[in-house]
Amino acid sequence: MRVHRWLGGAALFVALGMSSVGTALAQAVPQGDTFTLKLAGNETAATADSGTVQFIGTATVLIRYAGLTILTDPNFLHKGDHVHLGYGLTSQRQTNPAIEFDKLPPIDLVILSHMHDDHFDKLVQERLNRNTPIVSTREAGEALKRLGFKQRFVLSEWDRLEVSKGSTRLRVTSVPGRHGAAGVSVLLPKVMGSVLDFGANADTPDYRMYISGDTLVYDDIRSIPQRFPGIDLALLHLGGTRILGVFKVTMDGKDGVQMMHIIKPKKAIPIHYNDYDVFKSPLADFAREVKAAGLDDSVVYLAHGDTYTFTPRKR
Repeated sequence: MRVHRWLGGAALFVALGMSSVGTALAQAVPQGDTFTLKLAGNETAATADSGTVQFIGTATVLIRYAGLTILTDPNFLHKGDHVHLGYGLTSQRQTNPAIEFDKLPPIDLVILSHMHDDHFDKLVQERLNRNTPIVSTREAGEALKRLGFKQRFVLSEWDRLEVSKGSTRLRVTSVPGRHGAAGVSVLLPKVMGSVLDFGANADTPDYRMYISGDTLVYDDIRSIPQRFPGIDLALLHLGGTRILGVFKVTMDGKDGVQMMHIIKPKKAIPIHYNDYDVFKSPLADFAREVKAAGLDDSVVYLAHGDTYTFTPRKR
């Protein structure tokens, strides 16, 4: 990683000073706004007996369920390629994606946790169809607008996107996420965690999935299981990413287990853990903490390219 250390370091230390101002008292959380997306599809499509999650690499997964194909945080650079993280920071990719970009199936929806090159790289920026619906943060939405993407769904915390394709229904809700400690996070992109509720009734979904985004564990995370109990599957962005080699901005192994204790998913899949040289906490750290916590039966480990098959609840 190449760093303009004086510029990046000074900015980050100034931001850290801001974190000592204090913590505001908790306020009532608003319900959020609702947006809609209707996709072309077969109105008589049958209810799916199962769905799949395929791990491509970094935070990129393909989620398929009842005729819907969802792509998260698309990153298709190759080993040796570099991404720019801002403030003179760059990082080199250590792996290859399990699928090449041009081999992807048709994508119905992209869920983008935040606008960083290792989550929406230059290749994707150039080659992704401009009509692809993308749901993300307001900050990312502005960047996507400048890039010419036409179907942008900007969600603030607790906002929802109601998606329909034929008889298939999905609700995507933006939930809390913060890219680092309070002081550091002000210099990094805003992050969106997501809850995906599959099924006609989002209050009693057929399947409920949580995607953490690049967050650390902090107080606001506790509101997620309060609003969304019974999470079936959690996709956890790990890696213990450190900028300037010091400031942790994504969960490490211990944080991942703490997140599992808070979210209480039936199953968890670790992702985003070995693809860039700024990731400092390998998967072995998480596996060790999982074993120590007695949570082995709750974790599914996927190698790049592997697929996890899930079964919706019976109604």
